[in-house]
Amino acid sequence: MLDLYIWFYTGCALVIIGCLGTVIGPGVKDPIIRTLNTEIPAVGVSMIFLTYNDTIALLTYIAATVLITMVLLRAVVRLEEMGAEL
Repeated sequence: MLDLYIWFYTGCALVIIGCLGTVIGPGVKDPIIRTLNTEIPAVGVSMIFLTYNDTIALLTYIAATVLITMVLLRAVVRLEEMGAEL
């Protein structure tokens, strides 16, 4: 029973810290580092769902990673088309 609370509270902490780090964090201009910063909240959400079901946690992690990567890559392509320096 204690294991479920550890996964849940660790996931909540990762989501909060990861979101704050991504939004407020240092002014990083490298898109790879931005992608890694958004992976931390995705892992946190997966850990929260891990307390409920393993399959839901795995599918959530995969879906969040794919969506975040697609959005960030599209943003990088748009910035390069506009001629902005990264």
